[in-house]
Amino acid sequence: MIDAHFHSWQLARGDYGWLTPALPAIYRDVSVADWQAQAKPHGITGGVLVQAAPTEAETRFLLAQAKNNPAVLGVVGWVDLLAPDAPARIRALAQNPKLKGLRPMLQDIADPDWILQDALAPALTAMSELGLVLDALIKPAHLPRIVTLAARYPALALVIDHAAKPDIAAGQWEPWASQLATVANATGAVCKLSGLLTEAGPQPAADAARRWALHVLNTFGEGRVMWGSDWPVLELASGYAAWWQEARNLSAHLSEAGRQALFGGTARRVYRL
Repeated sequence: MIDAHFHSWQLARGDYGWLTPALPAIYRDVSVADWQAQAKPHGITGGVLVQAAPTEAETRFLLAQAKNNPAVLGVVGWVDLLAPDAPARIRALAQNPKLKGLRPMLQDIADPDWILQDALAPALTAMSELGLVLDALIKPAHLPRIVTLAARYPALALVIDHAAKPDIAAGQWEPWASQLATVANATGAVCKLSGLLTEAGPQPAADAARRWALHVLNTFGEGRVMWGSDWPVLELASGYAAWWQEARNLSAHLSEAGRQALFGGTARRVYRL
């Protein structure tokens, strides 16, 4: 089984602008071994290590973690997609076979149309040619833009992180629910079942995200959803074991093949692990 989304960071590296002492639950160094201590008891043998800072230095840091830890099956890094030499930078990083995708931090960019600008075409085309996944770290407002992006770059593999982060704590349902269904129906994108408990607020009930999670499973269907812990960010709301168990409960209605896809097969296919 595979955890399709976890993090590792070293505070002294200094490029995590969002990670401050104001988040005491996760303001600490986190190693791959720390993640393994959480994941292994549940039978998870590998994972996808995802960027948490918008620098290429961090991408190289994550690739070094992957080199030293066989349980890191792939890395989703970051590149300045607007750099004049972005395609060359992407190709250079992709020489490392553990680089499986890139993640612009769209949720932190004020303009929701940023990803649609023509200046990104060379970088996004290079990603398509290299078979790299675009992890879309987005909010609900970005969902219509993902439909447009998918139509423009049909060869670009798209993964929606954290189901586009609906505001579960505030009960946000529409237009998130309809727009997510449109993405599922109109594109080949895959969605991560991750990050939802964090959106449900501090110390939520284990099933607080149930309605939203089931919508993800029902709209994307078996084979297009991958489970991720989003650990240690998850600790802002809950623990690894609690989210793991809730995901098992949420997926109990799936076929055996569907459960295998959710907990490993889809990540293996999409990220070419």
